[in-house]
Amino acid sequence: MFQARGEKHWFIPDGYIPPDSTGALTSHESICVLNCSSEEALINITIYFEDREPLENILVVVQGRRTKHIRTSSLMKEGASIPIGVPYAIEVQSDIRIIVQYSRLDSTQAENTLMSTMAFPIK
Repeated sequence: MFQARGEKHWFIPDGYIPPDSTGALTSHESICVLNCSSEEALINITIYFEDREPLENILVVVQGRRTKHIRTSSLMKEGASIPIGVPYAIEVQSDIRIIVQYSRLDSTQAENTLMSTMAFPIK
């Protein structure tokens, strides 16, 4: 039996989808989730903004003993999505313990930049 690892509540305070891309790669961001448990994880995502109400209750399922890379540009709630070029923050809550990492590919210049960091867990 696989033991659950991680936490149930995570924050990513620095979100920003670059408005431009160069070359073959599109600038994007991903919430990377690892579910080490044999149970599926029911994840609730909230997106916070500086100047508008949050996008709340975006539901994602990650199967047991699987990983899922969730492009933030694909997150939608009632037709609303994260605007490109607007700062935002992410809250990730799960019904079971998971591990969350955050990645950004910035291809606004010919020299692409890939940034990845662990999200901040709440115990």
